[in-house]
Amino acid sequence: MSSPKKILIADDEPDILEIIQFNLAAEGYDVITAKNGDEAIEQAKKHLPDLIILDVMMPGKTGIETCNILRSQPAFKETLIIFLSALSDEGTEIRGLESGADDYLTKPIRPKILISKVVALFRRLKKESKSIIRHGELVINKENYIVNYKGDDIILARKEFELLSLLASKPGKVFLRNEILNQVWGTEVIVGDRTIDVHIRKIRQKLNLDCITTVKGVGYKFEL
Repeated sequence: MSSPKKILIADDEPDILEIIQFNLAAEGYDVITAKNGDEAIEQAKKHLPDLIILDVMMPGKTGIETCNILRSQPAFKETLIIFLSALSDEGTEIRGLESGADDYLTKPIRPKILISKVVALFRRLKKESKSIIRHGELVINKENYIVNYKGDDIILARKEFELLSLLASKPGKVFLRNEILNQVWGTEVIVGDRTIDVHIRKIRQKLNLDCITTVKGVGYKFEL
């Protein structure tokens, strides 16, 4: 049985914290609370939540400032973030989303709407995890056949892409040459071992990244 998702809520209004905590806990989530931006950052580092709910207007660091700080750290680049705000103007919402938030809700809080947003974000994340492989700044989108490194799209031929995806799907695992040939080229196509070497060399050149290690006489493995 998988452990419950962790959600961190940061809001300076105790009543709102209590309402949100109660409703999310009732849905089975593990809820952590914070009263301001500094405490939210501290709790985030301690608990590494799956989703963070930030009030925009908090004393000290605002929700947007807190979001910027968290997003600047590798551990929180992919963490889901929802903003809550009493401000309903378009400019504030745009600034919130541009700072890296995944969604934005205005107060007063409607618990059922908030929960539906949380569920939808986790559902989207689960769907993406099946089609996207992430390793640091390297992102492999298996659905769209796109490789992105440090924000730049890298053009790979189909077999190069499939070979990289296979190796990156299990970092540290040594894939035998026959295993690579069968999974990338299939059992009905006859190709030599040299074919793998050529494709590996091309991948290394295009990515300009040392992420594929040769295990002499055995095969290859992916590691950053």
